[in-house]
Amino acid sequence: MSTLTHFDNQGMAHMVDVADKASTKRTAIATGHIEMLPATRALIESGSAKKGDVLGIARVAAIMAAKKTSELIPLCHPLALTHVGVELTVLARESAGFDGVRCTATVETVGPTGVEMEALTAVQVALLTIYDMCKAVDRGMTMNGITLREKHGGKSGSFVNAT
Repeated sequence: MSTLTHFDNQGMAHMVDVADKASTKRTAIATGHIEMLPATRALIESGSAKKGDVLGIARVAAIMAAKKTSELIPLCHPLALTHVGVELTVLARESAGFDGVRCTATVETVGPTGVEMEALTAVQVALLTIYDMCKAVDRGMTMNGITLREKHGGKSGSFVNAT
C-alpha cells in the first residue's frame, strides 16, 4: 500500500513538492447527484424557481469552485486549469429511481499534478448551489454519490472507477 503523500517522515502535514514532476495533460471526471421532491424537480425543469435559473447558476458556481479549489482545500496546489466542463441533468424517478439533478464535472490542465480535487469540488459546489437555491421549498434534499469517475495523465496513468 502507498504511503500518504501529504505527510512528511515525522508525520507532519505538508504540501507535496511537484517541482520535479513532468508536466502532462491531466483530466479528471467526477459525478454526484442531489435528490429532491418531485415538485422541486418540476420547479427546476420549468425555470420557475424564485431565485432564478437554478441549473445556470449551479454551472457557474461549479466552474468558479474548480478554479478556487486550492483556496478551499489546504494542501492543494493552485492550478492553471485549461478546461472546466459541467453537465447538469434533471432526473425523474421513472428513469433514475429518484427525482433530482446529476452533475458531471470534467476538469483539465497541463501541469505536474492532477485535477481530481478540482473536479470533486466542482460537483459538490454545484449540488450545494442547487440546495441553496431550492431550500425554501425543499429542505430535505440530499447530496449523494459524489465520486471520482476517471482520471488520466501523470505518472500513475489512468484510473476508471468501476462502481
